[in-house]
Parts: sequence; C-alpha cells; structure tokens
Amino acid sequence: MSMQKKHGKIRKGGNKPRRPDHVKAGAPGPALPPAKGGQYWLYGNHPVQAALANDSRRFRMLACTKAQADAYGATAERRGIETKLVDRASLDQLFPEGTVHQGIAALVQPLEETFLEDLLFSLPDHATYVVLDQVTDPHNVGAILRTAAVFGADAVIMQDRHAPPESAVLAKSASGALETTPLVRVPNLARALEHMKDAGFWCAGLAGESETDLPDFTRPDRAAIVMGAEGSGLRRLTRDHCDVLLRIPMAENAVGSLNVSNAAAIVLYALCSR
Repeated sequence: MSMQKKHGKIRKGGNKPRRPDHVKAGAPGPALPPAKGGQYWLYGNHPVQAALANDSRRFRMLACTKAQADAYGATAERRGIETKLVDRASLDQLFPEGTVHQGIAALVQPLEETFLEDLLFSLPDHATYVVLDQVTDPHNVGAILRTAAVFGADAVIMQDRHAPPESAVLAKSASGALETTPLVRVPNLARALEHMKDAGFWCAGLAGESETDLPDFTRPDRAAIVMGAEGSGLRRLTRDHCDVLLRIPMAENAVGSLNVSNAAAIVLYALCSR
C-alpha cells in the first residue's frame, strides 16, 4: 500500500500527482496583480484552455485553485507561464459578483491585430465573413464568434468605433472561439465592404423589411453576411453597400425580432450547410 505525505502527516492513498514545481502555493486570499496596460484577466475553462492552445496569446500569469492545478500545470509549464495557486476568494476579487470563473483565470495581453487586407490576400475560393454594424454588446459579439467557429465562418469583422474591445466578457461568451476565429476591426465599414466586393464577395445584409427570404438566396462562393445592431438595424450607408438584403422568415408573434446572435446562428447554418 502506498503512503503519501499531506500537510505534515502521513496518510494512506494512491499515486496522486505532485503539484508542478512552477505552481506557487498562495496563502488564503492573496492579492493578485491588477490588469494594466491593456491587459485583462481571462476566466473560465474554455477561454483559458483555448488561450493556452494559442501560441500567439501572450500571458503574464495563470491563477488557479488547487482543484485546477493538475489540469493546467503541464501546459503552463511548457509555455513558461508563472502559475499561482490561490483560493476562490482571491479569484472572486478580480471579477464582478456572480462571475463563474470555475477556479481558473489568466492575466493576458490582447491578441495582436488582424488586418482585413491580410485575410483577403490569402483568401480561399469558398469563404464566409460575418460583418457587424455597430453591435456593441460584448456578449453578442462573443456569441457570434462562437457561432462563426461552429459553422466554419472565416472571420468576424466590425468597425473599430462603436464596438466592444477585447475583454473577459467577450472571450467568455465566445467560449474559446476568440483564439481561433479572426476578429477584425476596420476604420470604415463601407470601405471594407467595397474591398470585400473587389475580392469576389457578395455582401448580403440582414433586414426585417426585405422582400427576399433567406431560403431563397443562392449562396455564392464568397459571402459576407452583414448584421446591424438590435433595434436600429443596419445604417443607411451600410445598406447601400450591400448587394442584397435578406430576411429570416418568422411567424407572427408578440416577441418581435430575434437577438442578433441568434439571427447570426440561423443565417450561418443556412449558408454554411449548403
């Protein structure tokens, strides 16, 4: 029978893995460094796991509870990331009340910027972009990134103004897709649509008043789906730069239109499954 030391006493037990040497134990409730200089604390299993798998993501520190140390220690050690063992109260202090951090957080730098011109330069014959016109809620942008990843869209594009910055909330809503699906910011959305058209994209805007139903749209090889903010929808200039406007057929109801992230899921399923 194997014997194992724990807290200065001998106990009976199995071959429990030893905590990696680089994981530093912390006293209950130690203060973790604040995010500064553009950094932010990423949290949750899916976002942190995806970030660790992305060699382009730069880390300053990983903080986890004892229960999560074995799950993250080896990968963090391979990447040379300092890992601090803390209690849940220390992680709670980093985030708003009620945040589900799952005992894991990472202090990270924002991802390096991806440029539309670079994507268009190496464009495949069959491509799908999602273009967001002043969608400001980070939960919605994150959910659309997740949907884009699931249905194989190649990028999500939005204007750099009137759009949420990269953040923990956006990353959590994306459930790891922020690390795999390019999130591209452009200074001028109308000009970006023109660049996409020059590259062979057909730009289809989503508008409830359109007379063309989504199922009647013949999908081209390169399609850009353009979606506006809830309520206001697409701006006039954005509409003018779309080749066609589409609507999602809906029954008469007391609810009204769909949430923009739900609408994105429907459109991407319809187009990417053809």
